[in-house]
Amino acid sequence: MARVKGAMMTRKRRNKMLRLAKGYWGAKSKHFKMAKEQVMKSGNYAFTGRKLKKRDFRSLWITRISAQAKVNGINYSKLMHGLKLAGVDINRKMLAELAVSDKDAFASLVETAKKAL
Repeated sequence: MARVKGAMMTRKRRNKMLRLAKGYWGAKSKHFKMAKEQVMKSGNYAFTGRKLKKRDFRSLWITRISAQAKVNGINYSKLMHGLKLAGVDINRKMLAELAVSDKDAFASLVETAKKAL
């Protein structure tokens, strides 16, 4: 059986990794070994970042809801508890959007929560 030489596939694999590392600082974009390490690390950062983004947005929504709730004379936790007791099933993203864009609708939700408490 003929001997198979792997130079072509090895070069393709290395070039692929170097393309992924394009734009990195210094030798991290030029040397295969350093590029491979940095691409793996970048992948881990990206994975972690996708999880942190969800956490950051939730805290932003809570801050917006809390600020508007205080304007309407109730704190955040009592508002959320009142909405739950009233059977209003609305997520924090939509509640924050109402707090920013439609203050009248948010005020009516606050009144609903106050009645349920």
